[in-house]
Amino acid sequence: MPGVQDSGFAGSIIYLCEHSEDGALGLVINKPSDIDLKTLFERVDLPLGRADLADLPVFAGGPVNTERGFVLHEAMTPDALPDGSPHAAEKNEPVYASTLSIPGGLEMTTSKDVLEALSHGKGPRKLLVSLGYSAWARNQLESELAANFWLTVHADPAVIFDTPVSQRYERALLLLGLQEAWALSPEAGHA
Repeated sequence: MPGVQDSGFAGSIIYLCEHSEDGALGLVINKPSDIDLKTLFERVDLPLGRADLADLPVFAGGPVNTERGFVLHEAMTPDALPDGSPHAAEKNEPVYASTLSIPGGLEMTTSKDVLEALSHGKGPRKLLVSLGYSAWARNQLESELAANFWLTVHADPAVIFDTPVSQRYERALLLLGLQEAWALSPEAGHA
């Protein structure tokens, strides 16, 4: 909500990757860090085999584990892999280790094998890389929603992968039917 003053979350869009009775986990998708993907690959001693990704920003996914990488990407099914791939025969199994399948068709991978695939010029076509993540303890997110700290909207991969970073907040508001952020009151009430 516009009234949120926390500098880490003000104006943030968080793609919620997991939500259960134990808590929630998400990635901020509109706050780029000061490094790009090429620089990140240099830091982990891997070549980046995809020139199309070199200038992609690495995002500050949230305040938790900021030294750990998270790759949000399109679903990589064995059917989509080239014939002869070691995973091509395995059905309904994630292509990468440590992959969380997210309802709606995306996946989040935390293992280095997705980076290794990218270093060989392969890997997901659409992706967002973040350092760190956002997390909520049991019932914390529900409490924040009840207190009107957050707006919720169904996820649209086009906002994540096809919209310039500077336009993502406004594009997410459009999913709610709002043309401008000023249309939201920073104060909330309950009827």
